Amino acid sequence: MKKNVVRIKDIAARANVSVGTVDRVLHNRGRVAEEVRQKVLLMMEELEYEPNLIARTLGSNNTYQLAVLQPDHTLDPYWDAPWNGIRKAGKELKQYGLDITVYPYSLTEVDSFREQAEAATEARPDGILIAPLFYRESLTFFTQWHAQGIPYVLFNTYIAELQSLSYIGQDSYQSGFLAGKLAQFGQTQPGTFLIAHIAEDIANSVHITQKERGFRDYFAQLPPEPDGLHQERPKNAYKVLSIDLPQPADPSFARQLNRLLDEEQSQLKGIFVSTSKAFEIAPYLQANQREDVRLIGYDLLERNIHFLNEGIIDFLINQNPKEQGYRGVYALADLLIFKKDVKPVKYLPLDIITKENLQYYL
Repeated sequence: MKKNVVRIKDIAARANVSVGTVDRVLHNRGRVAEEVRQKVLLMMEELEYEPNLIARTLGSNNTYQLAVLQPDHTLDPYWDAPWNGIRKAGKELKQYGLDITVYPYSLTEVDSFREQAEAATEARPDGILIAPLFYRESLTFFTQWHAQGIPYVLFNTYIAELQSLSYIGQDSYQSGFLAGKLAQFGQTQPGTFLIAHIAEDIANSVHITQKERGFRDYFAQLPPEPDGLHQERPKNAYKVLSIDLPQPADPSFARQLNRLLDEEQSQLKGIFVSTSKAFEIAPYLQANQREDVRLIGYDLLERNIHFLNEGIIDFLINQNPKEQGYRGVYALADLLIFKKDVKPVKYLPLDIITKENLQYYL
């Protein structure tokens, strides 16, 4: 049954006072006798009055400055999606006085991150939304923001030991574990599975190391299976390797990848690309006619979709990056504007996308 809305005039009638008196009690302004104030508060409680926060916010003159620190979406197509989510939330919340300033940094230049984070800090915003891809450098700023009382929300990368207001995004460990399951699913013979990191500073990228740990743990927990002679298959029947590749334009990218394909040959069963760049690996599998190698990556980038339709990429794990940006802004708005409690962690679902179900995600 729908609950009836309690209005200020309903409280006034029950308390036998004027609407103006209820308004002064509600907003704590003007002089009201203590006895009358307590009577109004009692009626509010009895009637279960809930203030219309949206209406009150629209009627206020408050403004809220929000800073967003994320990789430059003009340099990497993955970051278009979270940026679109941030922009969408900003348009919806503009009427409530929210103003967003974006501080884009380069994924390949740690100094770029420092400069943009310093600029955001100097602006003294009311809240900060950040994708903290540079782990060590981020910690210094988190300490500053905490000391200054600036709430911050993480997205894309979760750093568990921090006292952030919230995290919005994927569970990186579980996504790596899922990738392992997809890589091994239906594989009846032992073989090699490769984790490919492309142009990543692994030691400074928490989300990447969590993905690799999840992938390795999936294979580590597999029980031994009997072979044709009724003997147990050794636990190391599946070999998991990792390779740190440079930027695809670097000549050593092709050399390393081709050498690995030659060395492993028939033993290579699957490749898990730890970022959205599976499309950089796909042409090499296609050129070497290695459609037997299962290729798994992340996200609905145009080039990933092309190779998914070509049957070269087998699975894409959708991290819902647009939703990450959108909900990240709203987490700060809930705190600053609507005075709501905010969940400390909000894991978004991971969608498994194949050629067959792709149409439902476009």
